[in-house]
Parts: sequence; structure tokens; C-alpha cells
Amino acid sequence: MAEVTEHRETRIVPYTTDLMYAVVADVEAYPQFLPWVVALRILSRDVVGPQENITAEMAVGYRALRERYTSKVVLDAQARTIDVAAIKGPFHTLENHWRFTPEGEGCRIDFSLSFAFSSPILAMAAGPAFGRALTKMTEAFEARAAKLSENTP
Repeated sequence: MAEVTEHRETRIVPYTTDLMYAVVADVEAYPQFLPWVVALRILSRDVVGPQENITAEMAVGYRALRERYTSKVVLDAQARTIDVAAIKGPFHTLENHWRFTPEGEGCRIDFSLSFAFSSPILAMAAGPAFGRALTKMTEAFEARAAKLSENTP
């Protein structure tokens, strides 16, 4: 069985809860601002009660590595939560959970990620870079929020 790596973090950012939720929920825009996201395509989208369910295929690349995987994304704008689980691709496990809570003038973001690659070779090649990628991706979401907040009157 593949070894599962877990990561949790909480950040307080100077952007509204609504803006941060919108940035993370806008999966179609990921190739525009997330490092290593080469392409993304929505395979299906439906609304069930307060939740929007998306199945998306994402292509990621880092140096010579290129992989595609498919995830189910559950968006809940009322609860301000986003839950993602890979359903096809190079991961034995890939789940992430976002929670957005108002914090003063800004937003508290609780983020958790657990992952394990299916292939030991891929784990050896990509595993060490995954932590750095995670930090860069978190910074990219904040930078996106900063850019969007500048363009809001």
C-alpha cells in the first residue's frame, strides 16, 4: 500500500471569504495562475441542493513529468467549503479540503491535503517536489485574490 502524506495549514489572508472561495472554486481558471497546471477541462457539472458537483480532468507538468488525473470537486457556496477527491490517474489517494471563515476584515483558510502516488517510481520522482509545489500553489491562490481585489471597485 502506498504511503499517504498529509498536510494541513491555516492561513489568515486580507481578502474576503467570498473572494477566496470564488478564487478556489473557479477551477476552469487554474491554468491561468496555478504553477504546473498545464490544462484543465470540465467533464461534467451538476447541482444537487446547495452543492455544485464538478468532474474535471487536470493536466499537470513539472520538468519532464506530465500527468493527467480526474477529480470530483464538490463546491458548497453556502457552507463555504470545497472538497476534492481524485477518481482516476496517478494517485492512489488525493483529497483536499478547503474551509473559508470570516476573520476580522479578512478570511481564515483551513486547508488539508492527503495524497499517495500509485507508482513508487513516480513517488520517488515527484514526491520531494510536492511540498514546494504546495507552497507555490497556496501563494498563487493568494496572488490571484490580490489581483482580483485590485480590479474590484
